[in-house]
Amino acid sequence: MIHTRQVVFFAPKHGNAEAEWEDGAAAAPADDAGRGPRFAVADGATQGFGSARWAQQLVAGFVGDQGPAPDLTPTALHRWVSEAQRRWRDDPRLAGATDLQRLKQATVGSFATFLGCELLDLAGPRPRWSAVALGDAVLFHVRGGRVVTQFPPLSPEEFGSNPDGLPTGSDGLADVIGRASFAEGDLLDGDSLYLATDAFAQWAAAADGPGSWAALAALDHPDAFRALVTRARAAREMVNDDVTLMRVRLDRAPATHLVVCL
Repeated sequence: MIHTRQVVFFAPKHGNAEAEWEDGAAAAPADDAGRGPRFAVADGATQGFGSARWAQQLVAGFVGDQGPAPDLTPTALHRWVSEAQRRWRDDPRLAGATDLQRLKQATVGSFATFLGCELLDLAGPRPRWSAVALGDAVLFHVRGGRVVTQFPPLSPEEFGSNPDGLPTGSDGLADVIGRASFAEGDLLDGDSLYLATDAFAQWAAAADGPGSWAALAALDHPDAFRALVTRARAAREMVNDDVTLMRVRLDRAPATHLVVCL
């Protein structure tokens, strides 16, 4: 049996408060329905309306915190996103919204790049990950300090300001889902998965090497992560955007400690 140990690191744009972080990240253990552990990150559009709420709703829904988690098929994802859009429009937190906010919700809306991953057969003969991505949120599968798979396989130059994303509006949703990418990979004891939103993923793709992955494997506190981000931004190696990194370690030995960072 392979066990998972995950941690999420994040930082808002330089100059913004933590409450202005517009990414999302969520994880859930295996469930009674036979689904394996699930992990997701999303990046809400800065220019959108309710972007943080949309990104966080997507990741929560994918891991099963808002009803049944979707299968990783285009049909199931279309049905799930349609339901997520309805929840976003009818969110009870908008009960006191102003007329202007209602107008922005109806005419502007938002979208979010998205990466969702499920681990399969962790107690069986072929442990593996299966993932779906839309836009430039990226999964790095690392073994022995080297990247086994990067999904989607974007070069540093391919990260841009106009990526695909899951929209809050229903128009053209089938076409959007049709542009989603799917992939899977086999897992071994000791592997790590890193799920990152675009700014951090671009930096990681450019800095790829045993040294950089060793540094990320050694991160043990949010302050250490934010110091790394601050240095990379100051050196103009990382764009000033919200950043999110989820690290998932695979280990046959079960966890013996729970670490809480204060």
